Amino acid sequence: MITDTLVIIPARGGSKGIPGKNIRPLAGKPLILYTVDLARQLFPDTHIILSTDSEQIAITARTAGLPVNYMRPPELATDNAPTRDALLHAMDWADTHGIPYKKICLLQPTSPLRTADDILRCIDRYTPDIDMVTTVRPAATNPYYNCYETDNDGFLHISKGNGCIVRRQEAPPAWEFSGSVYIINPHSLRTTEIGRMTRRLPVEVPAERSIDLDTPLDWAVAETIIASRSAHHHTT
Repeated sequence: MITDTLVIIPARGGSKGIPGKNIRPLAGKPLILYTVDLARQLFPDTHIILSTDSEQIAITARTAGLPVNYMRPPELATDNAPTRDALLHAMDWADTHGIPYKKICLLQPTSPLRTADDILRCIDRYTPDIDMVTTVRPAATNPYYNCYETDNDGFLHISKGNGCIVRRQEAPPAWEFSGSVYIINPHSLRTTEIGRMTRRLPVEVPAERSIDLDTPLDWAVAETIIASRSAHHHTT
């Protein structure tokens, strides 16, 4: 078990894109439990904080065996409440309850297809002199190749570079956050907005483990992938 890390799972009750998604069954299992169960494989329950304002979500996690002694204040669970504020509140709670930690592991429930190896690779790359390690995947659009902006006259221009790259393979690699794993320096989190952190290192994960459930289409794709994995498991 990893005992120097505080795991925070942010799971507020409100959700507009997919109502009630954190307790909605994904391939027969409540979404929140994909993250809770995976966290419990690697970390002791004492170091896992489910940050929720919803008693239903808390009950679902407790039924699966995770003690939930912390509840997120309602003012930190609105659509406009910054994630960082919720993380800091959970860290303060851990501090007052004597839970020791040297780094934060942020696991968002909307990334149910991550693996234990994804988390461990991020932890292995983390050092105390950086701000964050996070999972990434190759960007769907590359600013040197097929990502454009409009000028003041409305004409399209390549976002970056001279526009002469004709093959994607020739463009410098571009990444997008997958959102599945963040290993964060606690001091950096207390002093810097997440988006303003500059010492960030990537860990690449494949697209099929990078799905972030924001829309019903994302949900359908995730269920298809889970079904495919299950079928493969039963035939091997």
